[in-house]
Amino acid sequence: MKLLEALEILRQPVDDTAPQLNVVLCCGFTPLHLQTFITAGLRQRWPGRRVEVSTGLYGDLAGNLERVEARSHHGVILVFEWSDLDPRLGYRQLGGWRPGQAEEILTTVRASLSRISTSLSRIGGDMPVAVSLPGLPLPPISHTRPIHGSSFDWQLEAALADWAASVAERKARLLSRQWIDRQSAIAGRHDPQSDLQTGFPYTMAHSCVLASLLTTLLFPESPGKGLITDLDDTLWSGILGEIGIENIAWSLEHGATQHGLYQQLLQSLADAGVLLAVASKNDATYVAQALERKDLLVKRDSLFPVEAHWGPKSSSIGRILNAWNISADAVVFVDDSPLEIAEAQAAFPAMECLLFPRKSTAQVLSLLEKLRMRFGKETLSQEDSYRLASLRSAASQPDPAVHSDMESLLASAQARLSFDVRIPPVDGRALELVNKTNQFNLNGQRLSEAEWLGRLSRPNAFLHVVSYEDRFGPLGRIAVLAGCQEAGGLLIDTWVMSCRAFSRRIEYSCLRYLVSRMQPDAIRFDYGATPRNGPVREFLAAILEPGQLEGTGPIVLNTKWFEQTCPTLYHQVETHQA
Repeated sequence: MKLLEALEILRQPVDDTAPQLNVVLCCGFTPLHLQTFITAGLRQRWPGRRVEVSTGLYGDLAGNLERVEARSHHGVILVFEWSDLDPRLGYRQLGGWRPGQAEEILTTVRASLSRISTSLSRIGGDMPVAVSLPGLPLPPISHTRPIHGSSFDWQLEAALADWAASVAERKARLLSRQWIDRQSAIAGRHDPQSDLQTGFPYTMAHSCVLASLLTTLLFPESPGKGLITDLDDTLWSGILGEIGIENIAWSLEHGATQHGLYQQLLQSLADAGVLLAVASKNDATYVAQALERKDLLVKRDSLFPVEAHWGPKSSSIGRILNAWNISADAVVFVDDSPLEIAEAQAAFPAMECLLFPRKSTAQVLSLLEKLRMRFGKETLSQEDSYRLASLRSAASQPDPAVHSDMESLLASAQARLSFDVRIPPVDGRALELVNKTNQFNLNGQRLSEAEWLGRLSRPNAFLHVVSYEDRFGPLGRIAVLAGCQEAGGLLIDTWVMSCRAFSRRIEYSCLRYLVSRMQPDAIRFDYGATPRNGPVREFLAAILEPGQLEGTGPIVLNTKWFEQTCPTLYHQVETHQA
């Protein structure tokens, strides 16, 4: 993005009634173009919002961060350089570069980092924080030649590294120095003239790159849910039907390491809860035998379903999506054939289709990074390990919705529901469900971390995170209900449930639990129809008095009516609370 392009984006009108997005840019230098690029980037990321990026006082990085009020903004971007930790590590303040000052500078740097850490501890649980570590070269302060890394240089780096490891663990999202080094050359970052004349230290090019990375880090896209892969010349080198099971390869000695690296990444994704499936034009018997090879780096049990036949791959992909019960826009398809890629893309326009560039190792490595970017997660949850097992279990069990004796099936499931009614500072799984669930989603609203925490801090707010387990295995945390108590009843403005939990009457048990625990006369739903949340509408139609969904007023459930019409429920229910 050029500066003129950023300014043009900012000139575009935004409705005065549009929701506000408030972000704080904390830095110790003049924000200048960095603020412009960040604001423009946020406008692109959130086109329907009025974006405001506020800043603080020049030269007071730590103080600016200390003045950020918890939950008063939607996010914080913290950018600091060595000179913010001690002015003698920059060029604008003359303080001497004498060798005897090294220990004093190190002490000041450590104290500055500690002060920043204290502020991050205070606000890090209340809103997302993206941090850019010092990226400009140090001035020639050390007594050694610049080519010689001195003890002082390494002690500075060590102090920063120790601090970063501590902060990254629990307080903030740190921009990878390795990643930004690849996006913006170190030699092209510093603008000495601008630094001395205006107090803004960066070149225009570096400002643009830094702003783009920080806005992405602050408000990342939801990670993908599933990956569908081809086999021949993709998962392995060679055509299975032509060279045989023993001759397909993915090792260095066979010149096929790129396929082994791909397998290695796929297994890593599977271990993090990403669904993997196979769509291959192949003989099913040969494929089954090939996938049993002991040296395969992706486990056979990590691949489900495996579609191996001679029919169109688009048909295979459709069946896989149905088996997973997720939408195409949450899935990536990888194949080495441009023709197969084109067919899949035409059948599923919302799905990302990527070519496996088997003839170029460099391009394969680029593909692996792209997949990690698409599926990367900030944290791993217990539910990640349940996902594939629950799909396999569901595939092997009769569907309660069509079972000839559904009541006996539900009654014998030994189902247990656990309601966690605590409101934690941050619950990543709850917000993940809210922002990724489509089919059983009360209104389709997507919330930032700060917006979510703001809802939970309302007077009389409640949050129930629901976990499920039955004799077929655990599903983990599968539903979230949030809202607040109001005169005469409850308002539910957030209600989502994983599609893995459908057809078990869990939604009925959730309402019955609320009615039993809070004793409301009525429950008001902040319902909004979306292109995908038909299951919510069907459920509301089943529990509301006739005609309610067709009206224009609020959707209100009379709890006495619900008690009279609620079907038999078989769940054992327990509560977890502080």
